[in-house]
Amino acid sequence: MKKEELQQFADSFHTMTCILSVEKTNDGSIGTICIEAGNELYIKSMERKDDNGNSVFNQKFIPGSNYEMYMEKELNFEKFCYQSAILQKPVLAYIQPERFPFWINLFMLPIDVDDAEKSYCVYSLEATPKADLETMTRLSAENSSNVLKACIKLRGTKNFLKTMDEVIEDIRELCGAESCCVLHTDFKNRTCSVLGSSTKVGANVTNIHEIISDKFVDYAESWIETLKGSNCLIIQNDADMEIVRERNPAWHASLTGANVKSQVLLPLTHNNEFIGFIWVTNFDTTKALRIKETLELVTFFIASEVASYLLVQQLEVLSNVDLLTGVKNRNAMNNQVFQLVNGIIQYKTVSVVFADLNGLKPVNDNEGHNAGDTLLKRASQILKDTFYDCEIFRAGGDEFVVVALDKPKADLEVRVEKLRQKSKEKGNVSYALGFFHDENGGDVRKAMHEADVLMYEDKKLHYGHR
Repeated sequence: MKKEELQQFADSFHTMTCILSVEKTNDGSIGTICIEAGNELYIKSMERKDDNGNSVFNQKFIPGSNYEMYMEKELNFEKFCYQSAILQKPVLAYIQPERFPFWINLFMLPIDVDDAEKSYCVYSLEATPKADLETMTRLSAENSSNVLKACIKLRGTKNFLKTMDEVIEDIRELCGAESCCVLHTDFKNRTCSVLGSSTKVGANVTNIHEIISDKFVDYAESWIETLKGSNCLIIQNDADMEIVRERNPAWHASLTGANVKSQVLLPLTHNNEFIGFIWVTNFDTTKALRIKETLELVTFFIASEVASYLLVQQLEVLSNVDLLTGVKNRNAMNNQVFQLVNGIIQYKTVSVVFADLNGLKPVNDNEGHNAGDTLLKRASQILKDTFYDCEIFRAGGDEFVVVALDKPKADLEVRVEKLRQKSKEKGNVSYALGFFHDENGGDVRKAMHEADVLMYEDKKLHYGHR
């Protein structure tokens, strides 16, 4: 085909279609990609403005121009073009660009054009406002089986985190990768946590558990900008890594420091909000597009399961945590006592501290309930700092209970005594304290009763010496 025939060829299609060219390079890198021609349906669709005044193309189309004149650089799009035009392979994909409110069903086919410097492909697409599930599941039998296997495992589990580890290991092996991880992110509260991970034995990559911390959420948040609105980032060679270095130098340094040579990163979204990421590291780059296709669909289901898991966790927090103080509530205490009494939780020694807040009623009466709430928060924080490795419950309005399993008696006695002495200092939060330790691991209910009795004795001393 001659170059002057490209427009006529594009016009022969009844779907949105354009002709793309990819510059040939000697080093195998992806050269400049240009939109050589486009039919009327394609051009009008790309230039059409939505209700907010936005369009896919940010300026009028000029045949033969670099695609980056019209839209932001898109690495996945470039890989599709390279696969079709340079490698002469057909490309079929179903994607949802994060920056656009629609799904794209795209087809790319290589075509022969008389041009020594460029290779060409035809790019035809259909756009729909909502996902077509039938199209989404258009996978090979092997990929479909892998996706179905992951879905069945997650839906049937009673131990979400354990099963997620199993699913992630399956994904890692499927991708021929050294590691795979699912990370939950909460950008509002600046926290993140690993929901599942798998690392190949003997792999020379840094284990995520060695570097994860709440500060890691800053790295994760920077990935959103690095993705540039794409639903997937594929790093499979030095050229891709260089683009990451340009977009996100800090992350690039982290990747190279962790011995990462290649990576596929996908965001987890639910109701248009980021809830985490999934990635595979040092994968089989010869299967990059197949891996991308599989991960995109697996991620669709994983995001749904993660959202459900997080909702259950939130409901458990609401039912087991005192929202004012942040310690566990009486319901949680009763549940733990039940588990201890019935042997569900095993222990050798049990210690109980009853801490009753002195002076809450006068503060409420004289300064108002806001002041009383502030006092309760201070009191609970002191207990959390003192008994940092124990279970702390708010058993009643001004009463807290600390349960410590298999902790040395002497260590706990020192903590209780320090708390008691600080309580006597003017201006400090004051507690009436009762401490009981059972070295033989007896009935926790007896330990609680004894600690309660001792606490009331201490309270009598407090008010008797006022």
